[in-house]
Amino acid sequence: MLLAGPACVPVGRGTGAAPGAFGAYVGYDDAGVRRIAGLDEWLGVATPRVGHAYLPGDRWSNIEGAPGYLEYWARWRQERADRMFVLNVPMLEGTEDHVSDAAVREELRRGARGDYDGHFRALARRLVGLGLPDTVLVVGWEMNGTTYTHRCGPDPQAWKRYWVRIAEAVRSVPGGRRFRFEFTPSRGRDAVPWTACYPGDAHVDVVGMDAYDQPAGMSFAEQVAEPYGLAAHVRFARAHGKPVSYPEWGLFRNGDDPKYMRGMLDWFAEHRPLYQTISDYCPHGVWRCADNPRSSAVYRSLVGAGAGPAASARTGAEAGARTRPEAGPGAGRRGRSAEPGEPVRPGAALGRVAGPMIRKWDENIMRASRGRGRASAPRPGPPSSPSW
Repeated sequence: MLLAGPACVPVGRGTGAAPGAFGAYVGYDDAGVRRIAGLDEWLGVATPRVGHAYLPGDRWSNIEGAPGYLEYWARWRQERADRMFVLNVPMLEGTEDHVSDAAVREELRRGARGDYDGHFRALARRLVGLGLPDTVLVVGWEMNGTTYTHRCGPDPQAWKRYWVRIAEAVRSVPGGRRFRFEFTPSRGRDAVPWTACYPGDAHVDVVGMDAYDQPAGMSFAEQVAEPYGLAAHVRFARAHGKPVSYPEWGLFRNGDDPKYMRGMLDWFAEHRPLYQTISDYCPHGVWRCADNPRSSAVYRSLVGAGAGPAASARTGAEAGARTRPEAGPGAGRRGRSAEPGEPVRPGAALGRVAGPMIRKWDENIMRASRGRGRASAPRPGPPSSPSW
């Protein structure tokens, strides 16, 4: 069976630093844009050229691209022709309101009927108007889990029809044919097999995977070989003629794990993703998290093209960016790391609703997903961004 194991997918022949585009999630707003330059300086020779952000999913107006920080990303993208902008797009408002399966099922069916097409046409017009018509759109990410309102499990057929409606709505806008649509489950089976949610080759350009170092005690080799794991992902994408990507990855349940770090970087070098962006904040990161010095050394020596482990011991005082976990506004997936110099609120552009939404997410805690010791990874960002 195609997804049963790692057969025909070579492991361990990579050279460490992945060829092609890479970057990191270092914040969703203008401060995140500025931090990319700090990451570039820390790495040395290698240059991150992928920017990664998330749209808030608290209300439809934000999914339409209302947040003012998109202008900062547009300017960053336009400064160099070889840069790439990746944007996670929720499929439904109230992205993390913990609604029932019955309510999700009804919402997915409404989307499949076309009730929400106008919101995605509005987003497409917004991005084209900003000069971002080639954005990689990570629509309905981690749909195989239970965290998001846009989860697939309650009605996979409606979910797939809704995805098709979204893609066609975006492409119907003048200038909208250049957007790339990325299908990105979380690694492993989770609540449902992610293959059951695949909406078809005509409406998918990239097959991604979010691949954190979890659950506790699982080795990197096991992460490769598990059902619906890294090897299965590569085989699936290859069978469908699509490039792979890794929009979210990083350390998690196994602490400072240099074997995982080296394994992932070797994996990228071997399988040449379209791009990969580490989640660079605690507990996942390497530049902005002082808790992972051994993994940081591996990342910097391999990705930084010659900056060795000794150099990676630079402190946060040098870069003004390395942090420890701390609760804060817009906690992605139940908790977040501090954003150095970041205001308490993520910006007035989110609207007056943002304050209460942020407080709601601050009060949440990380919750493990079904029976596997996995949890959604905490990410800082605006309300109802990636899994908060």
